[in-house]
Amino acid sequence: MKKRVVVIDANALISFVTDRNKTQQDKIVNLFENAAQLKLLVLCPQNVLSEFVYVLEKVYSVSKPLIRQMISDFIAMPGIEIVNEIDFKILLSYWPDKIQDYGDAIVASVGKSRKGAMVVTFDRKFARALKKVGIALFAL
Repeated sequence: MKKRVVVIDANALISFVTDRNKTQQDKIVNLFENAAQLKLLVLCPQNVLSEFVYVLEKVYSVSKPLIRQMISDFIAMPGIEIVNEIDFKILLSYWPDKIQDYGDAIVASVGKSRKGAMVVTFDRKFARALKKVGIALFAL
């Protein structure tokens, strides 16, 4: 059986470390438990980490050393892979006409470039755009 591959976006990662939405947090915890058991592979585009840092620092006033530790713990988790390469042809075919947010378009392009990958997001607008471009959402 082939391992499922999911691409996580920033809002899902933020839901993991904050209490802003307990239901979302529980779903993401379950996702990461499955990754830790190597039942699935979670891809995290590098820009998601940049957005994660920005939101935690500017919106939640989390200290930089604590954010650094969160990132260190996250990237050390089994079943997590940080993606640094972007297929710009795919990215620019989505942004800005089909997916208006550049960061979301990066997540979508990673999802598209990895055959069979699904995207994890709680962003309804992004989810609708993903459906329109034929990228599956991972059901949490």
